This record gives sequence, C-alpha cells and structure tokens, in this order.
Amino acid sequence: MPRINFSALSTRTVLGRLARQPLRLIPDGAVVRILQGPLRGYRWIKGASVNGCWLGSFEQDKQVLFSTLVRPGQTVLDIGANVGFYTLLAAELVGKSGRVVSFEPLPRNQHYLREHVRLNGLTNVTLIEAAVADREGRASFASADAPEMGRLSDEGQLEVEVVSLDGAIAAGRVPVPDLMKIDVEGAEARVLEGARNLLATRRPTILLATHGAEVHRRCCDLLREAGYELTAVGGGSIDATDELLAKAAA
Repeated sequence: MPRINFSALSTRTVLGRLARQPLRLIPDGAVVRILQGPLRGYRWIKGASVNGCWLGSFEQDKQVLFSTLVRPGQTVLDIGANVGFYTLLAAELVGKSGRVVSFEPLPRNQHYLREHVRLNGLTNVTLIEAAVADREGRASFASADAPEMGRLSDEGQLEVEVVSLDGAIAAGRVPVPDLMKIDVEGAEARVLEGARNLLATRRPTILLATHGAEVHRRCCDLLREAGYELTAVGGGSIDATDELLAKAAA
C-alpha cells in the first residue's frame, strides 16, 4: 500500500480541511498508533506534536532519507529531540544491538519523549536532559508558542543544562556516534563548535537543519574544514537549502 502524505494536504484547501476534521474527535492525550511508515504500529500521544507524527507523514521525505542512513547496531545522537519522533525512528532502525542518545532541554518535551519511549518498551534509548552547544554549564532557554521552536537565548526565562559533545564524549557520558541528527533552532553552529574533535577524528554522518543564513554559512564552513562533503537534502543548491546531509569526504 502506498504511503499517503497527509501533511502535504494544505489547510487552505477544502480537501485538506475535510481530511483533518475527524482528527478533532480524538482528544489530546489519547494514545494512538502510528498509521504508516517505518514506525507503523508504534504508540504515540496525540497532542504531543503535530498530527503528522502519528499519521506517519511527518517530514516524509526526511524519514525516508534517515532510514537509508541508519543501520542495525549503530549509535545515533538525536540532538534537539523534541518529543521523540526521530528518537523512535532511530531506535527502530538501530535495533536492540544499537543505541540512541537523545538531547532535549525543555521539560514539557522531555515528558512526552520519556512517555513515548516507555509506551513502546524501548530499551536502547538514553535521554540527556540538556541542550547541546559549545561549552559545559548552564544557559538561558526561551520556550515558544510551538514547543518544537524553543531555543537557547539570553532572553530566555528557563535555565537549562548545556553540554558539548566533545566534553560529554570525553567524560564517558555519551558514546561516539555513527550518525547525528541536529535540529536546535539556531544553535547548530554552536553544536558543531563543541564537537570539533569528534568531527575531525571520527566524522559521523550528520543530518542537519539550519536556521538563518549566517548560521547556515558558519555550519557549512565548519563542516568543510573538518573534511565533510555536503549535499542539500532534496537536491538543489547548498546555499539555498536549510537541510544538509554531511558525510566524510572520500
């Protein structure tokens, strides 16, 4: 059966509005089954994030790409895990012999992430309740109307733990990854700055979402300096995209 991209149905169209009406009958907080894709049958809490997550159509093309990159037995870091969609996907793909480490600083998101891991009986996931940046310590974090858009900010009202990947790996807190998914609402360059040794010596594959032209340029520079080749997710120009796939140069 072909996968249906519900998320591609615009709310501005009659079809898009009609398709979404039945979703209102399911109350937020209800545990539902993901309907399609690699996570079909997994349990999900409605209202934790957009409906596309449990409909199975969330970032469908990116799901497919992610699934081609992750192998059984690997270690995956989900940096900016939000409520855990990619954490669940990574856990499914690496299998019982693999490991997933998820970083999420916002307490609301941590709650849903822990519940999604528990509901699905996953034993290969570790949650680190911290933001990832270029240093160790504490920092201000700004929440947003949309929970997935929280970010490190000097104007933030919430204080969170901050870790660097090089520091966490050196301390034995985090294993060396094979792949990293990074989506941290503008702090992407800081994540890479704090992983210079990891990038230079181990060069894990990176699926990176950037936020802002200057951050994007800085990330591209850092990755190229570390010996990575970059491609735009979905094709097109590196400079025109905000989704990058970075692999060690041959």
